[in-house]
Amino acid sequence: MYPTNSYFQHMYPYAFYPSDMPQHVAAYNSRQQQISGTATWTEGGQLTKCGIPWSDNLYMTTAVGEDSPYQCGQTLQISYPVTGRSILVEIVDQVPGYPNNRLNVHRRVFEILGANPQQGMIDILILPVGQIGQQQWGRYLREITQATYPNYNVTGYSYVGKTAESASRTKETYEFILKSGQETITVHTSVVYNPNNNRINSVNVNEV
Repeated sequence: MYPTNSYFQHMYPYAFYPSDMPQHVAAYNSRQQQISGTATWTEGGQLTKCGIPWSDNLYMTTAVGEDSPYQCGQTLQISYPVTGRSILVEIVDQVPGYPNNRLNVHRRVFEILGANPQQGMIDILILPVGQIGQQQWGRYLREITQATYPNYNVTGYSYVGKTAESASRTKETYEFILKSGQETITVHTSVVYNPNNNRINSVNVNEV
């Protein structure tokens, strides 16, 4: 159990008082729909059209088409139906001529989804994620997990799922891959929060 103490509140104030969030952070477009698409992979490069490095967000990054409705810096949830895995990626680059439903993800994303890079291209589902989902849970829980295992480095993370335990309690779980030397461990970090005001009840970190 990772306590919701004053340290955590200081580090992540919006998780406790979402009403204090800037409007651009709190905004969430609930009308966004999941769409079918395809993904290829790349090792990335030093320069991107978004000015965001491929190494950002632990390499959980992707490029979209230049005419895509998705914008630089936006977060997308990618699901791979074959393995049932989902992952959050940040848009860091744009590619000329790509259709709106095609992504060019970093190789690490391809592998964490459970796809073999030799496949080259896979069918995926794409869902835009609001800033609340990106900032409040995925990245926050990543920081908590890293702090819990200071001798390890978080090398990747993915969305596991959400459960409505009651009208005032919702649980979301993320899976984190951590490495130290030759050892690799998998950790599930869960947050239980009140969906009516987004206040956190508890955070749990468990090795699996």
